[in-house]
Amino acid sequence: MSSDVDDAIAVARIAQERRRGGDVIPLQRRSRRGRGGRKARTVAVVAGSGLILAVAMLMGLGAFGMVAVAALILALTMLVLFAPATPVPTPERIAKSELKALPAQAARWLDARRPELPAPALGVLNQLDTRLDTLGVQIAALDDDSPLAGELRRLVGEQLPAFVDDYARVPPPMRTKARNGMTPDQQLVEGLGVIERELGEISARLAQGDLDALETKRRYLGIKYEDEAPPVA
Repeated sequence: MSSDVDDAIAVARIAQERRRGGDVIPLQRRSRRGRGGRKARTVAVVAGSGLILAVAMLMGLGAFGMVAVAALILALTMLVLFAPATPVPTPERIAKSELKALPAQAARWLDARRPELPAPALGVLNQLDTRLDTLGVQIAALDDDSPLAGELRRLVGEQLPAFVDDYARVPPPMRTKARNGMTPDQQLVEGLGVIERELGEISARLAQGDLDALETKRRYLGIKYEDEAPPVA
């Protein structure tokens, strides 16, 4: 059921972006959220510079005007390339963040920890990233005092960072050595999988009301318009 809910939400988000005229970015490709930094900044500089040059050419500026345009492009380049990067949120900041910002904050923190985590964990990390993206949309109108909000805060704001931090404190040479039948690497993957499935359950519960409303309206439309349709001659 959780995968059906995720697919429905993903389709709705894509349709919403199309109606707004924005770029449609598949949900599974959004894992970086602008966190890569340098490449995105370079693209921004090139696009901005090209726009400024195009406007200058259309306006037919003289030599002085082109010098001013060159100075503007240089200023834009310096501003974008040397602007301070957004700091990665700490677990303490994640725990205290507003509910609607919680999934995005946790995803940025988790993305920054990827280099420390073993290759077998990458698959479940990608699944977690998708879950957090989906929840970021779903909880926009969720009451901060609701039981689901408290459950989400505990799972994403407390248990997820604490679990990853516990693994990171294990010395690297010991992470592939079995203890009680499992290596720390295996324990990490299994624990992250549990968190991902729990997030899926929260997502499904949040979507249940919308899914019920959609089904009710579909039945209403069918009864009203199909039953009232005149017989075909």
